[in-house]
Amino acid sequence: MYRYDEFDHALVQDRVTQFRRQVERRMKGEISEEQFRPLRLMNGLYLQLHAYMLRVAIPYGTLDSRQMRKLAYIARRYDKGYGHFTTRQNIQYNWPKLEETPDILAELAEVEMHAIQTSGNCIRNVTSDQYAGAAKNEIEDPRIWCEIARQWSTLHPEFSFLPRKFKIAITGCENDRAAVKVHDIGMIMKRGAAGEVGFEVLVGGGLGRTPFVGKTIREFLPKEHFLSYMEAILRVYNQLGRRDNKYKARIKVTLHETGKEEFTRLVEEEWEAIKDSTLKLPKEEVDRIAAHFHPPAWKALPNDAPTCDSRAASDPEFAAWLRHNVEEHKTAGYAIVNISVKPPGEPPGDVTDVPMEAMAEMADAYSFSELRVTHVQNVTLPHVEKEQLPALFDDLAKHGLATANVGLVSDIICCPGLDYCALANARSIPVAQELTKRYTLERQQEIGDMQIKISGCINACGHHHVGNIGILGVDRKGEEHYQVQLGGSASEDASLGKIIGRGFTQDEVIEVVDKLLDTYLELREGEEAFIDTYRRVGMNPFKERVYGTA
Repeated sequence: MYRYDEFDHALVQDRVTQFRRQVERRMKGEISEEQFRPLRLMNGLYLQLHAYMLRVAIPYGTLDSRQMRKLAYIARRYDKGYGHFTTRQNIQYNWPKLEETPDILAELAEVEMHAIQTSGNCIRNVTSDQYAGAAKNEIEDPRIWCEIARQWSTLHPEFSFLPRKFKIAITGCENDRAAVKVHDIGMIMKRGAAGEVGFEVLVGGGLGRTPFVGKTIREFLPKEHFLSYMEAILRVYNQLGRRDNKYKARIKVTLHETGKEEFTRLVEEEWEAIKDSTLKLPKEEVDRIAAHFHPPAWKALPNDAPTCDSRAASDPEFAAWLRHNVEEHKTAGYAIVNISVKPPGEPPGDVTDVPMEAMAEMADAYSFSELRVTHVQNVTLPHVEKEQLPALFDDLAKHGLATANVGLVSDIICCPGLDYCALANARSIPVAQELTKRYTLERQQEIGDMQIKISGCINACGHHHVGNIGILGVDRKGEEHYQVQLGGSASEDASLGKIIGRGFTQDEVIEVVDKLLDTYLELREGEEAFIDTYRRVGMNPFKERVYGTA
């Protein structure tokens, strides 16, 4: 993984010193909350419903064990013992004391972490596939390109005050585990006609008040033009983006109002003027960054794993965990392990300090000290020997981390909702908690692949628009209600869900999910997934079951 050089260390330490002075001035009353607001946002500090919240960057979701231990320590020392992993592969602390936030940033700097550009109208944390460097069908490790984008975008003088926040996702294979099609810029690595590596470039995806699936504006971009083309996109957006209305300020609205053809023409015109400038990436620089992501010292192992197979044959719980939480690795004898941090009844994405430290220990023992935070709010150990899977499972079980539900009904994406967020209309955590408790493993396995996503407001931090079943909290005459959407997907077949009808109370929405799942099981053909059944039969059968009429 990438390690800081002297410039990175100096930048982060300077930012800590600056922010410490700013907090001191705020505590003394020398500046008002309104004056302090842009300063704290530049350092990832929000003022939420009950307290400040600090968002810490985890670039492209990659952590090492020492960093995870530090996150656990911060949760224990400066918060209420836990952190919340987000859909941008970051971590949030919901209860820091204002006067201690500079100390937290100093603690983070000790392990090469920070909170820069985790908020504000700038380029946010660049996200990627949690299987990067391990995925079997990967063209190239996308974290190399995420790191290049991170270095280019950090404190970029032209793009530090954009019309609105800006999000980039990059994937190295056709299987989209990074939701690239609902980002402001999505990059999908491809091979050209002669086998050369480049990117398909998508622009204008995003959720929130006006959701859009991104549109391809360039089918193939050679790697050396990676930065210059992104710079051209950002320049066009910076010039055209609305600054008079924040609800229409995202690039998705700019592209929609300008038109794809005209927007593409403007980008290509801008790119022609800069593509052979200093932004053209020399191979030596790409190789320098790539050296930070060289593969670990994998052993030469057979691909069969008799100990693992024997355990699976005699232990149904282990077999279920293998089936749902373990994925194929590109290297013989290894596997990718997903750790669900969503046990029944717990808030999705919340992890306390003890399990964090346990995951750090297991990363050291089983996965070359490396972990990944996923955009679906779980954690991944990317490089585990297959023959060590039984021992790892036992260690996970000791710490309540062996829930075999990845990709199933209870693997829910959920925002903090009205329990924490001042923008929310309704609570989302209690709905998620009730749903995770409702279904046995057998029932979940019968249902199969399922994406339930819950947001407490239209800002869609829980990605409800792209849930197979999406739940949105709304305010109905001062009471919490929930709209239900069907047919969304954040994968390579990205689609936006459609509202099924009138909203429901919290108790009703749980029963509605039951009815939707029952309808699916009655209608599906063979092993057909929910999203495929919905696309085949349409909305009416589900609506009829829920409301009694289509």
